[in-house]
Amino acid sequence: MGKKIRSRTSQNSISVSCLSNRPVNVSNSNNTSRPRPTDELLGMTKDQLKMECRKRGQRTTGNKSELLQRLGHKMTTNAKRKDTNTTTNGTAVAPEELPGGSGDPNEKLRKENERKERESLVLWKKPLTTIEYSTKEIFILLTTYGRKVLEHKAVVLLVSISILSSYLLVNTAGPHQNLVQGIYRKLLWCLYWIGLGILSSVGLGTGLHTFILYLGPHIAAVTLAAYECESLNFPEPPYPDEIICPEGRNPSTVSILSIMSKVRLEAMCWGAGTALGELPPYFMAKAARLSGLDPDDEDDDLKQFEELKRKQSSKGELTLIERGKIFVEELVQRVGFLGILACASIPNPLFDLAGITCGHFLVPFWTFFGATLIGKAIIKMHIQKLFVIIAFNETLIVTALQWLKHVPLVGEKLQVPFKAFLDGQKSKLHKGGGKVPESGNVLGSIFEKFVVAMILYFVVSIVNSFAQSYHKRIHKKKSSKVAKD
Repeated sequence: MGKKIRSRTSQNSISVSCLSNRPVNVSNSNNTSRPRPTDELLGMTKDQLKMECRKRGQRTTGNKSELLQRLGHKMTTNAKRKDTNTTTNGTAVAPEELPGGSGDPNEKLRKENERKERESLVLWKKPLTTIEYSTKEIFILLTTYGRKVLEHKAVVLLVSISILSSYLLVNTAGPHQNLVQGIYRKLLWCLYWIGLGILSSVGLGTGLHTFILYLGPHIAAVTLAAYECESLNFPEPPYPDEIICPEGRNPSTVSILSIMSKVRLEAMCWGAGTALGELPPYFMAKAARLSGLDPDDEDDDLKQFEELKRKQSSKGELTLIERGKIFVEELVQRVGFLGILACASIPNPLFDLAGITCGHFLVPFWTFFGATLIGKAIIKMHIQKLFVIIAFNETLIVTALQWLKHVPLVGEKLQVPFKAFLDGQKSKLHKGGGKVPESGNVLGSIFEKFVVAMILYFVVSIVNSFAQSYHKRIHKKKSSKVAKD
């Protein structure tokens, strides 16, 4: 057999035949596609081999021996023995023919069955198993992240001291309380809207959009109050928890720009929260690209992204949604910062793909997050605020109620509760404004029940998601054990 000698002082790689009179082959080191040395490939893990395949534009599926063969590595007899199994009668079996190989139809069937079993793990089909799995997943996550937090003892100590100092500052009586309480309320107000923004962006597959449920109604309430009270100087407190008209009126101060300024803080905090919620897809795609993970074994969004790319390369028939996703991907990939900014600034349901695309193509973190933050917290929020304020202008509301009466069959029946609800909201803005009409209460009660139903659905989806994550975790462990054996 031939032996390969690499000189550390020379720039050339020379293959020398030690046991036969074979000619000497010299390869120039300037060849950029030069394969890695034999020993280096053998010493690499499966994930490292997958990453090397990605760099060369090759498939990343299969076991370790298949990845080595795909990289052009010719294994020695000893290496082949390690990567092949023998049957009971001593005959060798190729890796492709082993159970679990990429060419094995049983492996594909196993993965499909696992996927169907995982999708059936929902509270309305398997309640006990779903609750058990979700509880175990929560315990594992708490344990894992708890250990990671304890690894940074200095940071934990600093944060603990800061929290304790803040608590004492807020609850200790003194002349500083007026200033501290004002800052404390503003901080809680900002954290509240940032949290709602994160929930809206992450959503865990529920499509829970907190703009429609919380921020939109808040902006609408401020707009209606501004035109009814002819002022924006609502007394604080109870504002923002409750809006009450002030004593004095100044109609000249009420305008679209002044209303936008009144709700700017909560709107920008909500937009910043949605930008933070876009980070998980980015980090997931980036980690998968750097580690060479197989998307078939990882997140469903990454798997869909890879399938979309394969469908595009094979020039298959694309749906309208898939064309939109490809447009977003190409825009982000080609234009960079401005492309991300454009996608983040325009309300669209396809922005998740922008995060996955940026992570997949290793776009720098601050390029992605900076463009997303500017687009969502500043540009997009001003567009949405402007739309809501114009839509809830008092003149437009009155006109809409008049037009509602002309809807065939149900027009007059719908007009009565909507008008009563609007009158009730206006009366509540004034001190001692009287009792809200019963029909107005019905409409408000319906909206409250809708919000509660959405929140309950969101909680149920979290439980289902944790249960499915635990199912994926235990089957991944089983697969890794089989691969090692």
